[in-house]
Amino acid sequence: MGPYVVDFLCPAFRLIIEVDGSQHASAAAVDSARTKWLEARGYRVIRFWNNEVTSHLSAALEVIMRALDEAGSPPP
Repeated sequence: MGPYVVDFLCPAFRLIIEVDGSQHASAAAVDSARTKWLEARGYRVIRFWNNEVTSHLSAALEVIMRALDEAGSPPP
């Protein structure tokens, strides 16, 4: 996506999922700028910490499913 590599992209729903490791704890300003750049291009960005996905996968999937429901049907 432009100057960035995203973790997961669903173009049909204009949804990006990022799974962040501990190195992101000290990179909040960089991550914020990256998110703003992606959002300015019409994408919704959802971020999870690695441990949220590995320890609480069902909760992470629930958040993603809600985002897909909110986005509505993808274009044909």
